Formats: sequence, C-alpha cells, structure tokens
Amino acid sequence: MKAMIFSAGLGTRLKPFTDEHPKALAQVNGKSLLQRNIEYLQSFDITDIIVNAHHFADQVISVLKINNGFGSRITISDESTRLLETGGGLKKAAWFFDDGQPFVAMNADVLTDMDIRAMTDFHIAQQPLVTLAVTSRITSRYFLFDEIDNLCGWKNEYTGELKMSRDVEKYTPKAFSGIHVLSPGIFSEIDKLEAVLHDKEKFSLVEVYLQLAKTHTITAFDHSKSKFIDVGKPESIAEAERLFT
Repeated sequence: MKAMIFSAGLGTRLKPFTDEHPKALAQVNGKSLLQRNIEYLQSFDITDIIVNAHHFADQVISVLKINNGFGSRITISDESTRLLETGGGLKKAAWFFDDGQPFVAMNADVLTDMDIRAMTDFHIAQQPLVTLAVTSRITSRYFLFDEIDNLCGWKNEYTGELKMSRDVEKYTPKAFSGIHVLSPGIFSEIDKLEAVLHDKEKFSLVEVYLQLAKTHTITAFDHSKSKFIDVGKPESIAEAERLFT
C-alpha cells in the first residue's frame, strides 16, 4: 500500500516557527512531524510515500535527502510554484498511485497511534470511495454523517455555515483527523467534477467530498479511543510532547 503525506501548507497557525520553516519540520521531542509520520506509516509496513512540498520546499527536500527518507522510499511532489491545497495536491500526485490499490493520505501536522491497518481493512471490507478517520472530540468544523456513518454534510460551528450533500432527518457531527483511505477511483471522480470546481488545479478535498457524497459512499472510521493531536498551534507542541515520546 502507498501513501501521501500533505506537507505543503503555509502553517500560519504555527507562527513564528513557520516564518522560517515548513510546519512539517516542527519538532516534537527531537523528531519532526514529518519524520514521525513517515515512521508511523512504516510501523504498518507502508514505506512507499509521496510527500508534497511548497512552503520552504527546499528544506523539506533537503531533510528527506540527508536522512535517506528516514528509511522509506520517498517521492517529492513539488508544488513550490503554487500551493494546490489538498485536492489539487492529490490530483497532481495521481500518477504515483498507479497500482490500482487503495491508498492512505494524511496531513503532516497530525499525530496519532490509531491502528491504520484496522482502518485500511475496514475500507477494503466496506468498499466505499473514501474512508475518513474521525473522532468525537470538540472542534470548530465537523463532517456530518447519517445514521449509517455515510458523509452527508459539513458544518462550521464558529460561523454557523452549513453545507449539506444530502437531505437527512438526523446527522451526527464528527471531527476529521486529517487521515483518509481512498479507492483509486477517486481520481476519475475528481476529473468529472472539474465543471463545478472554482479552480481546476487548486481545491480542497473537503470541497470534493461534499460533491461526491451526493452520489457516492464516503464513510467514517471512528478512532476516538486512540491518541490524537492536531499540532497546528505553538501551544499544541507541548501537549504533543506529553502524548508522544
């Protein structure tokens, strides 16, 4: 199984570190987030990984080269000329996933001990287009799932913005963990959405999922019992160091 680590973001919440470095290289107990997630994937025998890079891309590329990919086969998807967001970044890397198999995508700035093998087994058994790792934690934005855990919408708790993909009588909000398992058919479905995307190169996977949930199964994998942290702010580094030695 192959994987993609999204490492291109500007990391504005992690300033001042990201004024001079990419957020993927922020340190938690002496290891960068990028190294930790490469090693996390390795622990489940996922060693063929593509990493996108934009913000201080040269630093990401240099660290991976000097450290021989931290023991994994690393391919760089260079977005240094334009940040493509998660959807555009995944589309640019489509060529990498040429084996017709499901694959993992994850944000560089999340840390977890979730059993990703259990998640991929769940995905293979259920056969959705996409499986999203979620928890019951409190956050500002939620994916909304119907009574059988299929994606039906999205909500921003701070602004009240609500986007529904399907009309349902009841839904449950769940916090997305930034980890996806995707079937290879995702790329042809993204191509079909070009007419409704504001920018055919730069777009979010959230935008894609809300469109595709109208006609496809996108389901939830709840790992609320696992350790998890979004290392998005300076104060979250200290919490991450307590959780992950």
